[in-house]
Amino acid sequence: MSPTAAGNSEAFHRFFVDKVSGIRAAISGNFIDTVPRPPSPPTLCSLNTVSYSELSKLVARQKPSGSPLDVLPPRLWKAAFPCLGPSLGQIINGSLSTGVVPAALKTAVVRPTLKKPGADVSVIANYRPISTLPFTSKLLEKVVYQQLVSHLADSDLFEVFQSGFRSGHSTESALLRVLNDIYLSLDQCTSVVLLLLDLTAAFDTVDHAILLDHLERWVGIKGSALDWFRSYFHNRTFCVKLGDVFSSWEGLRWGVPQGSILGPLLFAIYLLPLGSIFRKHGISFHLYADDCQIYSPLCQEKGHSIQSFVSCVNEVKSWLMSNYLHLNEGAHCFSPQQQECGSLC
Repeated sequence: MSPTAAGNSEAFHRFFVDKVSGIRAAISGNFIDTVPRPPSPPTLCSLNTVSYSELSKLVARQKPSGSPLDVLPPRLWKAAFPCLGPSLGQIINGSLSTGVVPAALKTAVVRPTLKKPGADVSVIANYRPISTLPFTSKLLEKVVYQQLVSHLADSDLFEVFQSGFRSGHSTESALLRVLNDIYLSLDQCTSVVLLLLDLTAAFDTVDHAILLDHLERWVGIKGSALDWFRSYFHNRTFCVKLGDVFSSWEGLRWGVPQGSILGPLLFAIYLLPLGSIFRKHGISFHLYADDCQIYSPLCQEKGHSIQSFVSCVNEVKSWLMSNYLHLNEGAHCFSPQQQECGSLC
């Protein structure tokens, strides 16, 4: 259903911008990220250029969906690739080798999309911003995505308990692991405490400077490769489109574009330090994108108490705030002693 009933493109534009600005303004600057820096990871100092044949395969696999900013629709890009391929390769390889993303490839048209099927289409808060990127932008991102994924996999840098955005992982694998751990714990203890964390507009509040720091310190991205990611975020712009009407253009001050190729993977990298907190406290966890399940058996004789669980959660909350991620305090908390856990919810 068309979202035009919820307002015009400019109203959506202002809502999306003001929502993120309000979330960040509500977060105090007094929180300090206390997670220790990891040992120096293997480095990726430059991005490899791609051959004509590699580019041809990527173009053939590109989805047919396009962007209002495309000069040619994707099907024509594919049909004309024998003629346009060399020029396209020059643009992409020039960006990879110099660490500079052309301004024309840092634009997006946002389409307001209902968060849940059946939600009231007249309520503007029921929509999330989904970015549509030009064909060439998606192609460039795909090239970088493949190299970043290879680096993470070869260097064993993926969070083991992150099931989002990873080949061979899904909501089913996340649910299976959490349920299996809980059943095993119940064989040894009488109770298990489970806390489900929900983040508000998580993709949209990502701090670019912090993300670049995580790319360097946690993933080993350096040199012209890091320059490329810095350029990727510098002076990005977007507008909102409803029907045939475009809003004014806005700079993307925060966040990773939802709907982009790199966005989900970059968000997973943004969350990498979280695992250190859970492991320090001996608390089990599992992530699927921005959804986080924290759970622990309650066995006082084994050192698993509600107090240690609360201590871990409080440190997680502090870390989230220091990284401009807003925890929805209405997330559900399940515990055999709800009164001891009330401050978490």
